[in-house]
Amino acid sequence: MNRKINLLIKRVFDVLVAGILLVLLSPLLLIVYLLLKKESKAPAIYISQRVGSNYHIFDLYKFRSMVPDADKQMDMLKDLNMYSSDKVAEKMKQKMRKQDAEGGENLKENQDKIILYMDDKVVDESDYLIEKATKDGAAFKKIGNDPRITKLGAFIRNTSIDELPQLWNVVKGDMSIVGNRPLPLYEAEKLTTDFASKRFLAPAGLTGLWQVTKRGKGDMTEEERIALDVKYAEEFSFWFDIKIMLMTIPALLQSENV
Repeated sequence: MNRKINLLIKRVFDVLVAGILLVLLSPLLLIVYLLLKKESKAPAIYISQRVGSNYHIFDLYKFRSMVPDADKQMDMLKDLNMYSSDKVAEKMKQKMRKQDAEGGENLKENQDKIILYMDDKVVDESDYLIEKATKDGAAFKKIGNDPRITKLGAFIRNTSIDELPQLWNVVKGDMSIVGNRPLPLYEAEKLTTDFASKRFLAPAGLTGLWQVTKRGKGDMTEEERIALDVKYAEEFSFWFDIKIMLMTIPALLQSENV
């Protein structure tokens, strides 16, 4: 099945599923909206510009789960970023210590498994991570134990209820049910390599390959996330989407305090 037919089937499926879900979930959406309005005078719907498929910029809708002006506090929380260079370097050191402990053939076997293919080059992961750890800032930002999250916000984030307004983005055509997560502008502008930019060839989605693969495990590196996004962009199909959707429900049950 060629890419154009896949995209057509995907679009028809998206409109039908998102439309039905919006109708069925409308009581829940209304209840959450009213609870958020009761919790704070801030808008219950959070609107953020995101970069989707083919670098299309659009307004993404979410239920507000953080205190007002949370975006302005991001710089103060950079040390909590799970993708920070310091954390990347620490993961690298842990991996190297594990390899040293295993020694011999096991060491050689592990080294064979950590080769990265980026920009048509073969790169040893240890060398890459050492270089990356000396650079300023990570492309992705993901705050562990984020103090900006409200009590109600924590519940709707852990259950992914905060993402439900994005069904309207799906109906509008900004997003798909399955795809690579649309990125904030400050993240997208850092993904400039030929390899990383391939992830924008795929539709933006509510759920995707890296969410169902790594959600709740807390050990995903920036490179692993990019690699999974690129894998989806290169291999997506209607049946691949169905498989990811079936994997989404158990993935949602894995709590992740971010």
